Amino acid sequence: MNDNVERAAQALSAVVAEVRKVVAGQQEVIDQAITGLLSGGHVLVEGVPGLGKTLLVKALAKTIGGTFARIQFTPDLMPSDVTGHTLYDPSSGKFATRKGPVFAHFVIADEINRAPAKTQAALLEVMQEAQVTIEGESHVLPQPFMVFATQNPIEHEGTYPLPDAQLDRFLLNARIGYPSAEDEIALTRQVTSATVGDRLSVDAVNTVLDPARVAELQSMAASLTVDDAVLAYAVKLARATRDNQGLSRGAGPRASIALVRAARARALMSGRNFATPDDVKSVALAVMRHRVAVAPELEIEGRDADSVLKELLAMVEAPRL
Repeated sequence: MNDNVERAAQALSAVVAEVRKVVAGQQEVIDQAITGLLSGGHVLVEGVPGLGKTLLVKALAKTIGGTFARIQFTPDLMPSDVTGHTLYDPSSGKFATRKGPVFAHFVIADEINRAPAKTQAALLEVMQEAQVTIEGESHVLPQPFMVFATQNPIEHEGTYPLPDAQLDRFLLNARIGYPSAEDEIALTRQVTSATVGDRLSVDAVNTVLDPARVAELQSMAASLTVDDAVLAYAVKLARATRDNQGLSRGAGPRASIALVRAARARALMSGRNFATPDDVKSVALAVMRHRVAVAPELEIEGRDADSVLKELLAMVEAPRL
């Protein structure tokens, strides 16, 4: 088991190295993307335009030889534009199924909050069931299947905010910020080097895994040891959000489950066959920030979910193993 875990960690390090060939900096977001992939979950990415969200997903798809699709969410996007539909073929006299862009290993739902609730719900149902029903016929999605949904945290005009029940479906909420000065220099040099226009190129990225191997790594992550004390710590963190006066809404049981799943993924990435309290802590903000709401009086003071959650993490004592 230990040898398998070590080989898995080496394979995941190779994935990170390939992604970093085209994505400058953003190590935390890259780690969160791989954590989501290993956990079989989906990731909501928040950040202003132009920070490399689409490039990250394209690069990750290429590293595992997976297919990639990008859906630009707009107010007039229909559910069938996402999932697919049937068309009548006059030549054969039969109806043919045309599968939508969601039939890919990696799907980026760009600005998901710009489409109405009905279209959002179509995608979120697909995320939950990993299949699409078109005219009563079920179609299984390729595995692994992962959705990266993006939102602009600043521009809210003309948007349809995701309801709490739908936000809860995302395993992680990653925040992507501006790169450091050094990373931005490297990024600018890389993008402008002998390149015409601003097409997102992942030509430098090599395929180091395949979808079947990713499925094996997901199964391995799911079988890693989680001590009862670590599991209890994850539950304690989630429950503490419900009694915190700085939060008007706490995280539900899905947060406890997500903390354990994501902690296992981090353990595998670190080459360990067991999860630790530090693994839980490392994913706590990404797991819980979209599952809680800051109390109005703190919002007026300019506080956000991260600042309240950091205080909570400092207060809840971690077990010593």
